[in-house]
Amino acid sequence: MSEVQFRMPKMGESITEGKILSWLVKEGDTFDEGDILVEVATDKVDNEVPAPAAGKLLKYKAKALEVVPVGEVIAVLELRGEFKMEESHTPVSDTPSKSTSTTPTKKNKTTAQSGSFKVNENLFISPLVDSVARKHHISYEELARISGTGKDGRLRKSDVLNYVSEGRPFQFAQPIAEASSFKVPDLKFDKGKGKVVEMDRMRQMIADHMVFSAHTSPHVTAYVEADLTEMVAWRNANKIPFLEKYNEKLTFTPLFVECVAKAIVDFPMINSSLDGTNIIVKEDINIGMAAALPSGNLIVPVVKNANKKNLLELATEINSLSTKARENKLKGDDTKGSTFTISNVGTFGSVMGTPIINQPEAAILATGIIKKRAEVMEKPEGDSIEIRSMMYLSLSFDHRIVDGNLAGSFLRRIGDYMERFDVDRKI
Repeated sequence: MSEVQFRMPKMGESITEGKILSWLVKEGDTFDEGDILVEVATDKVDNEVPAPAAGKLLKYKAKALEVVPVGEVIAVLELRGEFKMEESHTPVSDTPSKSTSTTPTKKNKTTAQSGSFKVNENLFISPLVDSVARKHHISYEELARISGTGKDGRLRKSDVLNYVSEGRPFQFAQPIAEASSFKVPDLKFDKGKGKVVEMDRMRQMIADHMVFSAHTSPHVTAYVEADLTEMVAWRNANKIPFLEKYNEKLTFTPLFVECVAKAIVDFPMINSSLDGTNIIVKEDINIGMAAALPSGNLIVPVVKNANKKNLLELATEINSLSTKARENKLKGDDTKGSTFTISNVGTFGSVMGTPIINQPEAAILATGIIKKRAEVMEKPEGDSIEIRSMMYLSLSFDHRIVDGNLAGSFLRRIGDYMERFDVDRKI
């Protein structure tokens, strides 16, 4: 047995410090080689730091939530056998570091039997496991189906990654129940023959995100129609002067974003997310807008603080984000932080759509094609039939936190802002 100093590991060339999220081994407890001793967070990724050999944790030198420079002692260990101390500084990380650990990882083989699984009812989800699950769009319910190989059955990062590599066998499985309970049949579908097109990574991520969203949130969709005649007339009359004055195109998107942002100010609960049993009402109003990449896949660049921007600022930012998307030049910050999303299905010629919520948001709006129709107009002197520019709006919302009254009122308010457009507005 030898007493050694366990130091904050180096987790990348530009990383100078790390924050201890939690110790997984208590003072005085023993551990085996490869067991995760501590979870460390940096500004780029969370990491699990394994033990270089079997032994005992004698004393903490840094506490949970403490920020420690790289190389500083964070614990004193008593280790058995031969080992290399530099290996003890190698975290199990999403970001490859300069050196890699030679510690073998136990593979947790997960197998589904007859489409069923056992639920880990005492599951503890660490911040690191949570970040991995979010990356792969795995719900907490699905995490509970994975067997943990850590101490006391604790779920480790390697368990989740092994589960993903095996194709997520419990993704759609049903819990083991009484023999008389219904179980999903193992259907053998004839998928036919034809050209096989392999999904690219982006398409796989979109597919996982959509399945995760549909599985997590009970989706309900509400509809209204809005008369955009005044807005269309104003935009048609001002798009060329706007371009000449500001060198920016004036599309309908900034006008839609403006109306949505105003409605969110009126109904702030729509700008929320669910965290366990708590509802987080967001302070910022960041509007995501679905845009097409050169591959045909969709991505959601984000207009930050949309409620605080004027029409020129909205148009400039939206045009910039759209150009970046078309040229495949969007950066990470361009697609982060959305609190509400708009999908303009009208650009594809669709009359309306039933969009899937962009998790972890509470709702998503779809705007349909603007189409001229004959409408009955009620006036004091009597009804008349006029040609009007009409558009359907559809709002899909998470019925766990948004009820029909809130959704309907919010959606109608968006339509009202669109219909009450100021035709005397100056550019």
